[in-house]
Amino acid sequence: MYRRSFIGGLFATGLLPTLGSNPGTRLAQAARNQVGVTKGYDPHYIRIPYPGGDVPRSTGVCADVVVRAGRDGLGLDLQKLVHEDMLRDFAAYPRTWGMTHPDSNIDHRRVLNLEAFWRRSGCELWHSTGGTAGNDFPAPLAAGDILTWRLDARLPHIGIVVADSLLSTRVVHNWGNGAEESSLYTFSPHRAIGQYRWPKV
Repeated sequence: MYRRSFIGGLFATGLLPTLGSNPGTRLAQAARNQVGVTKGYDPHYIRIPYPGGDVPRSTGVCADVVVRAGRDGLGLDLQKLVHEDMLRDFAAYPRTWGMTHPDSNIDHRRVLNLEAFWRRSGCELWHSTGGTAGNDFPAPLAAGDILTWRLDARLPHIGIVVADSLLSTRVVHNWGNGAEESSLYTFSPHRAIGQYRWPKV
């Protein structure tokens, strides 16, 4: 309910001019637009402005693909949204990194935090409870869906579905060579974890 009223408020105030009737398509296109722009990968901690902060667009991590797509395609700032939600209930988020308080420089750039945020926002469509293959998501996929994995069953990873057809589902992500578009089949050796449709209007 909170999420729905929040998005409705953005429409009412004109702060969400780019959402339109198909946020998934906009999110997918904003992800595709990063291919050829983000050419590197850099996981280092960097102090960035708040809100709207970003590392140089030429680099980043897998989560930065989603953060940038959210800003460019939907006018939504995951840095601010995650930070504010963590201030409301820090205990609801993973303690994997030994953090004792929210940090707006890095929290939204961590896949585990994004999974927690979307779960709390009612955007989770599916979550694995076992060893599901990385290309075997049970719910129907749509452009703009956000998928998460554990690469080699341990490393969190995230990407955005940009096309889904009988022939091939395509995902934009960054796992070391910058933003790239890959077939979902590429992820079959890894472990599928979650499917999210954001925002939930």
